[in-house]
Amino acid sequence: MTSSFEIKPSRRDVLRVAAAGAAVFSTGSYAQSGWPTKPVSMIVPFPAGGGTDAFARPMSAQFARLTGKQLVIDNRGGAGGTLGAGIASRAQPDGYTLFMGAVHHTIAPSMYPKLDYDLERDLVPLILVASVPQVVVVNPKNITTPDFKSFLELVRKNPGKYNYGSAGTGTSHHLAGELFKQQSKTFITHIPYTGAGPALRDLVGGQVDMMFDGLGSSATHIKSGRVKALMVSGNKRNAAFPDVPCAAEVGMPDYTVTTWYGVWAPKGTPADAQARAIEEIRKACSTDEAKAVWAGQGAEFANLAGPQFGSFINAEIKKWTQVVKASGAKLD
Repeated sequence: MTSSFEIKPSRRDVLRVAAAGAAVFSTGSYAQSGWPTKPVSMIVPFPAGGGTDAFARPMSAQFARLTGKQLVIDNRGGAGGTLGAGIASRAQPDGYTLFMGAVHHTIAPSMYPKLDYDLERDLVPLILVASVPQVVVVNPKNITTPDFKSFLELVRKNPGKYNYGSAGTGTSHHLAGELFKQQSKTFITHIPYTGAGPALRDLVGGQVDMMFDGLGSSATHIKSGRVKALMVSGNKRNAAFPDVPCAAEVGMPDYTVTTWYGVWAPKGTPADAQARAIEEIRKACSTDEAKAVWAGQGAEFANLAGPQFGSFINAEIKKWTQVVKASGAKLD
């Protein structure tokens, strides 16, 4: 499947990333690897129950089934995902610690002036495993409007009355909300949490009114009716939720925000272990069981690996730097 996230990197980016990652695809080193010979730990830098978990745990189950070795999820939430990323960057580069990050980590460099790691320097991009559109979801008891148009009228007439939860200041949930406010000319109060999971729980409970969430983590609650989806970002409806209009249909053609998830390894991880990790994760995400989970959450298996994923990361960092600058978003 060709990913909608595939980009055409510049020659400079290709050479820079390829030089760092070419050894990963060396046939000789790949053939000599017995990885994994023991359980693998995968740091997930958000609390359990968020969007990252929605893909990490099904992928872990398929990885274990195919390799016979556990892929143990280690949730290390905090600081908008940067705490876990820092821990992963300092982990022993022996092939037995991986890191599953998200779009948030390409936003962080423009939000956190003193990060204790560098995403492109200290972590090696392995594979982009899932991409999902952002969705505008509301608590149906707090916001009772039947559709997006009436919702927009409501929030425009009541600036500051309604609020939205996010996974934390500077995350994609936050900046998706800021971008929405800019384009829709509305004012909605931002309520930051320490992860998408806690924010979503409070949305379901009615403590916050709405979220700009990844469709993956909201999907179950949308299906159950605990939250209501008013719009998905981008210019096409999502196959898993065909009744939810896309941004282009409701007069916001430039509102394109996507949440994606990928896997990295600490710099210095042996090239053969990197190659095997890419291959085994690709297999895990390609099983019928994983495909069903991805489809149920409106997700696509992006399948960009090695240098391609590295170029994608570089482009995302540049894009989000521009969004942060335009919004004036700052850490509290």
